[in-house]
Parts: sequence; C-alpha cells; structure tokens
Amino acid sequence: MTLASPFSLSIVAITVLALLGLPVGHAMIAGSALYLLLAGQDMGTVAEQLLNGMYTNYVILSVPLFILAAEFMNVGSMTDRLMLFCNALVGRFRGGLAQVNILQSIIFAGMSGSAIADAAGTGRMMQVMMTRGGRYTGSYAAAVTAVSSVIGPIIPPSIPMVLYALVSDASIGFLFLGGVVPGLLMALSQMVIVTITARRKNFPVEEPVALRALPGITWRALPSLMMPVVLLGGIYSGVMTPTEAAAVAAAYALLISAGLYRSVSWRDFYRSIAVSARTSASIGMLIAGALVFNYVITVENIPETVKVLLASWQLSPVGFLLLVNGLLLLLGCVLEGTAILLIVVPVFIPTAQALGIDLVHFGVVVVVNIMLGLITPPYGLLLFIMANISGEPLRDIVRDTLPFLFAMIVALAVITFVPETVLWLPRLFGYKG
Repeated sequence: MTLASPFSLSIVAITVLALLGLPVGHAMIAGSALYLLLAGQDMGTVAEQLLNGMYTNYVILSVPLFILAAEFMNVGSMTDRLMLFCNALVGRFRGGLAQVNILQSIIFAGMSGSAIADAAGTGRMMQVMMTRGGRYTGSYAAAVTAVSSVIGPIIPPSIPMVLYALVSDASIGFLFLGGVVPGLLMALSQMVIVTITARRKNFPVEEPVALRALPGITWRALPSLMMPVVLLGGIYSGVMTPTEAAAVAAAYALLISAGLYRSVSWRDFYRSIAVSARTSASIGMLIAGALVFNYVITVENIPETVKVLLASWQLSPVGFLLLVNGLLLLLGCVLEGTAILLIVVPVFIPTAQALGIDLVHFGVVVVVNIMLGLITPPYGLLLFIMANISGEPLRDIVRDTLPFLFAMIVALAVITFVPETVLWLPRLFGYKG
C-alpha cells in the first residue's frame, strides 16, 4: 500500500473532511465512495452496504429504543424518585451526596444504556443538590457526575455493547451479563475515592433519613426500580430478544412516567421523541458510514494484515491486551467512542480470536476502555457536557476527575487480566466460552 493508493487517499479524504467539520459518518461514506471510484469498483456498492447493513441488522433497532427509554425517564419523575431512594440509603455517610450520585448511576445504568443520557438526565439535578449551601465545589460535583455516568454503558443494557455485538457477532445477552461485575467494580473504585476524599476534605454529612420513612420512599420508587428487573429478566428468561427488551423498556418508561406518575405532558412526549430521533439519526449515520468503510477495510484485507503483523511480534494474550488497552485509551483522548468501536475494534477481533481471547471478555474490556475515553482530556465528551451544565472551567473539572480516572484504570487492569470478573456471571447462565 503506497501513499497514492486508493485506500491511502480515502483515509486522507476522511480525515480532511472530518477536520473541516463534516460529521464523521458522512466523511466515511464520502471517503469510501472515493476508494471505490479510484479502485474501479461499482459505486453502487455504497448503497448496497448501507441497505444490507442498516436494514437487515435487527439488533441496530435496539439503539434508538434504548435512547427513547432514557428520554422518557428523564422527562418523567422516575429519576427524582430514584434520587430520593439513593439518598435514603447512602446520604447519611460523609460525602453522602457524592455517593448518592454514584449509586443513582448504578441504578440508572440498568435502564438507559447510555453514559450521555445519565449525565444529561441527572447531571443538572445532582449539580444543584451537591453545590447547594456550598457543600461541594461546582467542579467536584461535575467531576463526580461525569465519572459515575461512565458506569451506564458497562452495566446492562448497553448501547456500546450492542454495537460491539454488531461488529463481532458475540452474544448480546452474554455481553450484557459480562458487564455487571466490571460495572460494579468501577462503581466501587469511585466510591473508595469519594470516601478517601471526604475524610481528607471533611465533606458534609447529610441529615439522615429516618428508618420509618424508608419503606415509603422505597414503595414510591419501586416502579422505577423494577425496570431493570423487567428488562433483564425478559432477556435472560428467553421471553424477549435484546431488541424487543429495548422496546419494552421504552414502553415501560412511558407507562410509568405518564400513566402512573402522571408527570409527562404532550409537550414532554413530543420533545422526547424529537430528541431521541435526532440522537438516533446521528448515531445511525455513524453506523452507516462505518458499515461502508468496513467493506473497504475488508476488501483491503486490513484485519488479516494486522493479524499477521501482530503475529510477527509474537505477542502473548496478555501482551496483546496491554497493547489494545494502551491504544484504545490513547485513541479515546482524541476520537469519539462510537467511531473507535465501529472502525478500530473490528481490526483487532481476528487477532483476539487467534490468541484464544474470549470475545465476550474482549468486548467488555473494549467497552470499558471506550467509556474511560469519555472522561479523558482533551476530547472527553462527558467533561464538556458537565462543563456546560455546571458552568465550571473545564480545567477544574479535569483536575477533580483525575483521581477517579486513575482508580478506574486500576479497575480496568483487574477486568483485563482476571477474565473471571467478566465471564463468571455469563457462565453461571450457561455461557460455554
């Protein structure tokens, strides 16, 4: 492959178009079309790949449905009731509101599958609660919300895991199960940092909720708390596929928010549909561009070339995982996570299979890496979202995020090199990998 080859020129075209401000999905489609033109292939292949990829992959339909479910939860009062429940459990400890922030992310993770939905949905509320009366600095509150939102796509359901299943053919159900323990491990690492910081900085202790009030708070939050049970129970009992479960999640969130809690107006309903449609269209174009570009990568035999190259380095499975972790963490600093997942990760899958690395384990490791990219500067999308919500300088939020990031990298190392942290629960449910 030379600098003037069709593939090289298509890469240049994609990079230039993206730098000029064209959405990455559109840039990949344009670059792929340029490749086909220069290689003398049928230009209609672009449309063929789009149609085959977007309209024959049933699993892709779960992405907009999970997004819609998160929107219905946000416009309703489900998140408010969950917040009260979390505060009743852990608000009484030193640094309790920071712990509440993490706990509500664990619960919310079982509903939305999106880190951005978590941050946008409860971020403003937690920001106000934590900074009221000068309890916490604005930057610390924003940092805790950003890092706890990372848990969302690790604990099932998970939109990134759906996309990984799309490019790897791994089981979505077992990927979801594989994310449970790693997600809880990530949350534990964050709670440890909050506990240490709370003692060092003498964070306030919230007024404890009386034990006699706990049953009532739990009862009012119960319909919201049941959503992960309905969702995951349906999947693992075999009653629903993950895509059907996503539809049930959206319907359940609307039923509870509008029917039971009566907290959704027609305006809220319309806004939820519109926001979900815009977000889904954005992700859909990125998936479409990746499907076309992956055809180019396949034609150029890039995965096999990388496999041969890495084989020549004689990497062990541990060495390969170290390499992938390092590369994905670096890429996460400058690239959007979905693009990494759809473009870069498929190149490594043949090598992972050749080295005997379980694809469910590899998928969870990949997703955790990509989620950490959401809080690593300079790109760090969650950092920008929380800077916008809180009005705090980005540098201050980054400073308060770093201790959490280091702790989560330690947790990532455990997840990477102790595969049972991922595979124990799937094997308990019959996974043979």
